[in-house]
Amino acid sequence: MSTKYITSEELADIIRSNKVPKKDYLVVDVRDDDYVGGNIKGAVNMPSRDFLMNVDNLVKDTKEVPTMIFHCALSQVRGPKAARIYKETRQNVLSETDATSPTQVLVLRDGFTSFQSKFKDDSKLVENWDKDIWASEWS
Repeated sequence: MSTKYITSEELADIIRSNKVPKKDYLVVDVRDDDYVGGNIKGAVNMPSRDFLMNVDNLVKDTKEVPTMIFHCALSQVRGPKAARIYKETRQNVLSETDATSPTQVLVLRDGFTSFQSKFKDDSKLVENWDKDIWASEWS
């Protein structure tokens, strides 16, 4: 099961379009304590430490959502792992009749760290951004 990626620019285009979060797409942020300091607008935070306990409900709640995008800070471990678990759980939990259309499962390449560095000043794309956290985090 290969991981498919989406770039920050492609995700920004989706968010800026007329697509509706939680209906046409959903961004799932699996950062844990590193969630503070900003997030992608409309994203749902499901910390990786609790992801396994909540993935069944996520699958049921998103069975009609055609595009699911997962990420963490860098999308090297937690984001891809959550996407894989979601995909596997979706195949196991939903019967053929439950899902009316296939769902594309993607991982945000380079995670929120890259996304916020490009789009932190765009309130349509990033919310709750805190320059002090990012300045101290990476200095």
